[in-house]
Amino acid sequence: MLKPRRSLTLALLQAREAAMSFFRPSLNQHGLTEQQWRVIRILRQQSELESHQLAHQACILKPSMTGVLTRLERDGIVRRRKSSEDQRRMFVALTEQGQQCFVEMSAGMESNYLKIQEQFGEEKLEQLLALLNELKGIKP
Repeated sequence: MLKPRRSLTLALLQAREAAMSFFRPSLNQHGLTEQQWRVIRILRQQSELESHQLAHQACILKPSMTGVLTRLERDGIVRRRKSSEDQRRMFVALTEQGQQCFVEMSAGMESNYLKIQEQFGEEKLEQLLALLNELKGIKP
C-alpha cells in the first residue's frame, strides 16, 4: 500500500493558523474580524473596488461579503456607492475613519510581522511569499 502524500491544503491551513496567532490579538483589541481586516487592508492598497472584486481578492464568499460590508459601513469604516451607469454595480472604499483605522493598526501589525520574521528568518519569509505567490498562479 502506498504511503499517503502529505496534505498541502492541511499544511497551508496549519501555517495560516500559526501566522494568524500573531495577528489575532491586535484584531481583537480593535474589535475587528480577520475578514474585516482583509477588506480594510485591500481597500487601503486598491482605493476603491467593485464588491465582487473585493470579495475575490479578500477570499470571502459573496454572501459573506455582504455581511462584512454591512458591519463595516455601520461602523463608518467603508462607504458603498452604486455605479451611475449600472445600478447593479456596487463600489466600496474606505472612509476617512477607515483610513485612520488602518493607520492606527499599522504599527502593531508591522510589529507582528517582525516577530514572525525574527523566528522564521527574513530570507525564508521572502522565499515563502514568493512561492505562495507563484502557487496562486497555477490553474487546475
